[in-house]
Amino acid sequence: MNINHILIVMTEPKSIFLEILFKYFSSKNFKSNTKKISVVGNISLLKKEIKKKKFKIKLNEVLDIKKSKKNFINLIDIKISKKSKYINFSKYISDCFDKSLSILKKNKNIALLNGPVNKKTFLKKKYLGITEYLAKKTNSKNPVMLIYNKKLSVSPITTHLPIKYVSKNIKKSEIIKKVKSINSFFIKNLNKKPKIALLGLNPHCETIEKKGEEQKEIIPAIKQLRSERLNITGPFSADTFFIKKNIDYYDVVVGMYHDQVLTPLKTLYNFDAINITIGLPFIRVSPDHGPNTTMYGKNKSDPSSIFCAMDFFNKI
Repeated sequence: MNINHILIVMTEPKSIFLEILFKYFSSKNFKSNTKKISVVGNISLLKKEIKKKKFKIKLNEVLDIKKSKKNFINLIDIKISKKSKYINFSKYISDCFDKSLSILKKNKNIALLNGPVNKKTFLKKKYLGITEYLAKKTNSKNPVMLIYNKKLSVSPITTHLPIKYVSKNIKKSEIIKKVKSINSFFIKNLNKKPKIALLGLNPHCETIEKKGEEQKEIIPAIKQLRSERLNITGPFSADTFFIKKNIDYYDVVVGMYHDQVLTPLKTLYNFDAINITIGLPFIRVSPDHGPNTTMYGKNKSDPSSIFCAMDFFNKI
């Protein structure tokens, strides 16, 4: 896919996202970026944050994305509505996403990069996460969360699902669909047939029951995927998988639940990773740091994730 334009959704105002974004815009990497970059968000909020953090950044406000220019921070302004005397940030974030999705629907070769959201105030328990939110908004049936690092990527079969529901949602059909999506994504966008490792669900891939999820769902999925010539191995016990020889050999580790694979990846690479949603009509990326409101305004946040995102966009 030849991406020539990156559309950035500002989302949560009181998060570290704008800080790390400004750090990228102030770097040499931005000046050498060959793609157009447009930001969808409120111009007053953006100018306020620029002034507060004393960044030397100039904005180019545009009404039409076709007027965006390379090496400029193009801005599509989104008005903020007020509910009595309070700013309705939930509606503002929704408006930012709606405007971005409208642009993406009408234009080709554009990728989406969104900032983090506060799930309690924005998603309000209607969606497990932004992965599911964007899938619903775009009528996408099989979204896949991929946490990407150039050395090793991970993907959970279940995303932000409470742990007590995980075992009921481990199904052969879901594993096959998601692994196929990951395999196709790597071939299409990174020109690489990935070496994939699949983890088990239970400790040591064992259970006191007659048959565990490994025997009923995971091993049959691996057998079918291997019969279709995917380069996949497993199931591996999660407690001993993330050793050097394995992380050096495999490109992707697919786990059964969120913390099973995200915890070791973040331990290994800190914030040098990005969250990619596979299965949408466009490439969607989010820096892998969350709102982190406790660091808001301190100007001390690690911008590695936004640099990782931009490096990824330059590869595709």
